[in-house]
Amino acid sequence: MSRPESFADRLIRWQEKHGRHDLPWQRTRDAYRIWLSEIMLQQTQVATVIPYYQRFLQRFPDVAALAAAPVGKVLEAWAGLGYYARARNLHRCARAIVAEHAGQFPRNPTQLAELPGIGRSTAAAIDIFAFGIHAAILDGNVKRVLARCFGVEGFPGSAQVERTLWQLSESLLPSSSIETYTQALMDLGATVCTRANPSCSDCPLQASCVARRDGRQAELPTAKPGKVRPERESRVLVLTDGRRVLLERRPPAGIWGGLLTLPELGGEDASEFARRHGFRLRKLRELPALRHDFSHFRLTLRPCLYQLEAAVGRVGEPGWEWLAMDEIDSAALPAPILRILRQVV
Repeated sequence: MSRPESFADRLIRWQEKHGRHDLPWQRTRDAYRIWLSEIMLQQTQVATVIPYYQRFLQRFPDVAALAAAPVGKVLEAWAGLGYYARARNLHRCARAIVAEHAGQFPRNPTQLAELPGIGRSTAAAIDIFAFGIHAAILDGNVKRVLARCFGVEGFPGSAQVERTLWQLSESLLPSSSIETYTQALMDLGATVCTRANPSCSDCPLQASCVARRDGRQAELPTAKPGKVRPERESRVLVLTDGRRVLLERRPPAGIWGGLLTLPELGGEDASEFARRHGFRLRKLRELPALRHDFSHFRLTLRPCLYQLEAAVGRVGEPGWEWLAMDEIDSAALPAPILRILRQVV
C-alpha cells in the first residue's frame, strides 16, 4: 500500500509541471546572482525586477565589482526600483563578503543572515539555491500559503504568529529535492495563492487547505491591524538653466538616502529661498502635484518650475549637483522625482 502524498510531494510534483523555470536567476549556482535576485524581489514584483536585474549584472558582474564601486553608482543602477535601503545594504554586504569572507558567500544560513540586508529567510533561500543546503524559508508568499493551508490565525508579522509559521515551515521540509520544493512554495504564493483572487482550483494543496474548505481565503492570513497612514506635503523646486537641473544630494541615511532630489522649500517661500542661496529665479509655472506612498506615510509633492538665471553662493558646495536634462533617466533619482523631471525635459 502506497503512503499518502505529503505536503512537500504535492508541491514538488506541481512545480515540475506548472512552476516557473525560465527566470534569469534560475538554473545557476552562482550565490552572487541568487543573492541579488532575492534582495531585488523583496517587496517588488518579478516583472519589475527582471530588467533591473539584467542591467545591474552588466554594471556589476560579481561581488568584487559591486564592492569596489562607489555607493552612488550602485544607487544609480537601483534608481526607480524603490526601497533604497536595499541598495545601500547590498553595497555594504558586498564589501563585507569581500573583506571578511574572501569574496565567498557563507554556506551557513545563520552566518549569512548576519550580513547587511539579508535576514533569516533570505539567507536560507540563497544557501538552498546556491549550495543545496537543507533549510526553511518564510517570505511573504510562504506565510500566506501556510496560513491559508493550515488555518493559522493572527497577523503573520506578529512575533508569536511568526514563530508558529517558522515551526510549521521547518516541519514540512522534504528529505530531498529542497531546491524544487522551495521554488514551488515561492511560485505557488506568487502565481496561485495570491493575496487577492487566489486560483484555488489550480492549487495542488486544495484538498487539504483550511481556507478553501471554510471559504476564508479573503480572511487568511489575518490582515495587519488598521492604522491611519499620515499625510505629508512638500513644496519642491525644479531649478533649471534650460539644459540642466540643480539638485541636492540626500544624506546617506533616511528617506531616499544618498539619492539626488529636488530642493524643498520648508517653511519659506521661493523668494526667501533664493536670497538665502544667492539665486536669481524666474517662475515659469506650477507643475501637477504628485502623490507617493511610503510604507509609513503618504507624501504629496507640489513642484514648481523656475528658470535659474543666476546662481552663486552654495551651488558650488558639496551636496549641490547639476544634472543634464538628457541624463535624468540614468541618474540616482527617486521614482517620483524622475516623474516630475520628465514633465520638463
